[in-house]
Amino acid sequence: MTVIDFTAFIERLASASGEAIMPFFRTSLGIDNKNTGRDLDPVTEADRGAEAVMRRMIKENFPQHGIIGEEFGSERPDAEYVWVLDPIDGTKSFISGMPVWGTLIALMRHGVPAYGMMHQPYIGERFSGDNGAAFYQGRTGRRKLGTRRCASLADATLFTTSPRLMNEADRAKFAKVEEEVRLSRYGGDCYAYCMLAAGHLDLVIETELKPHDVAALIPIVHGAGGIMTTWEGGGPERGGRIVASGDKRLHDTVLKMLTA
Repeated sequence: MTVIDFTAFIERLASASGEAIMPFFRTSLGIDNKNTGRDLDPVTEADRGAEAVMRRMIKENFPQHGIIGEEFGSERPDAEYVWVLDPIDGTKSFISGMPVWGTLIALMRHGVPAYGMMHQPYIGERFSGDNGAAFYQGRTGRRKLGTRRCASLADATLFTTSPRLMNEADRAKFAKVEEEVRLSRYGGDCYAYCMLAAGHLDLVIETELKPHDVAALIPIVHGAGGIMTTWEGGGPERGGRIVASGDKRLHDTVLKMLTA
């Protein structure tokens, strides 16, 4: 089987997860904090319900596959094919009623992200990629995605979810980059990477990411012609400190600044 054989099933996973999530959006749902400290790391019944639905479908259709999910942990993580699930990436936006969140579904093969989808059921948009190409599907139809050329920080639009999520040292390095760009905006979570793939922004810089935060986004960014690495230039599939750029020239400049 090749990755292309799984695309119809991934569409079904996205639809099923959206059906599980939407009854909870913009309602008075209960919120639990996964963090025992002061910082909020929220999880809701929508997160748990959507991941449970996707896990059940995967086990029924591909019992030999592994699964790594944000809410329910890992099963068979060393399998040839492993699904990486983040039922609601951007839960803080979700509980605030803001529609800049999405369901992330990745299919890994031999530890490498081979296919990824970001589904936003409220807006009705899907972004997908297989490292070779990336596509948008929404109310305006289906189209191929492509990053835009941007060689200079002075011309770049930069996104991060929030500098407050960074430690003091990383925040200082981020600030040096931020001072040089044309426009800097906060928020977006997974949506920022998809907008980079669509050619609407140029740079995303983040830290402390988990594999489920990035696995689905890597094939989308790469498929659209962008580049996504750690701050040190390594593979991003394990998460950590991540840089995504639409233009390699810009990427090279930013990596030098972040590692100086």
